[in-house]
Amino acid sequence: MLALENVTKIYRTGALGLRRLTAVSEVSFEIGEREIVALIGESGSGKSTIGKMILRLLRPTSGTIRFEGQDIFALNGRAVKDYYRKVQGVFQDPFASYNPIFKADRIFALIREEFFPHLSRAQWEQKVEEALRAVGLNPPDVLGKYPHQLSGGQLQRFLIARALLLDIRLLVADEIISMLDASTRVDVLNLLGDLRERGLSILFITHDLSLGHYISDRAIVLYRGRIVEMGPTERVYARPLHPYTEMLMASVPRIDQKWARQPARMEQSVTPGPTGCVYYGRCPIAQEICSRRMPELVEVEAGHYVACFMRS
Repeated sequence: MLALENVTKIYRTGALGLRRLTAVSEVSFEIGEREIVALIGESGSGKSTIGKMILRLLRPTSGTIRFEGQDIFALNGRAVKDYYRKVQGVFQDPFASYNPIFKADRIFALIREEFFPHLSRAQWEQKVEEALRAVGLNPPDVLGKYPHQLSGGQLQRFLIARALLLDIRLLVADEIISMLDASTRVDVLNLLGDLRERGLSILFITHDLSLGHYISDRAIVLYRGRIVEMGPTERVYARPLHPYTEMLMASVPRIDQKWARQPARMEQSVTPGPTGCVYYGRCPIAQEICSRRMPELVEVEAGHYVACFMRS
């Protein structure tokens, strides 16, 4: 359905834009029908930049993003509107997605004006009610309310319902539950699972390992804009191959064993050359070749890829 091919995004920084910051580097992966893919990494790893490029909010510096075989940045005119009928995004802060002086359901009115001007009022109200009930909201409880009168979980469900109004096929969910309380998080995660069963594909962007494990079919681990490991979620979590993935998994406290105290591994003063591995400075098993070359993603077992000279 969606395919990224060697996608790179470089930002120009500094007063005159003379400095260059590579946020995403040669990223390639696919999302299939009815699949939830977790994009996992720490802050600054490039997760949100990838999501924004898929939503056409940012243009890649190089590489191609294809949806149903078509380059999304080659679209223009009506084709762009058709793309947004199929691909939508929901972001981290639900309150930032609403204008506080308007009632929350104004976002539905904007959708109607842009995409469904031909529908009668009765038809539209029925469509809105079906979308709200699909995300577990009772229309009389939420329609006509201002954003401050609704909880964060209700507002996130509102945004997902907005996407469902368009009969979308792919949802980019960027840290959508990081600002919600624990009980609400489970409800939203279960909602995403239900939507997948109805045919929706989801790119689930998160820095939380437990959430990625709970909801996804495949996991992609990013470090400094590069994919270091990807594969079926159970396999990546049960048998991580890249030293960075291993470190992430070892950092999660477990209730079945005592958490051993280990000295923190700080960034080494030695840095790789411009073509070296991005994890070289922190890697406990790095060799000299790692300072000179960036390893390619290699399939070490069915569907399980790792970018590491020592593990491939």
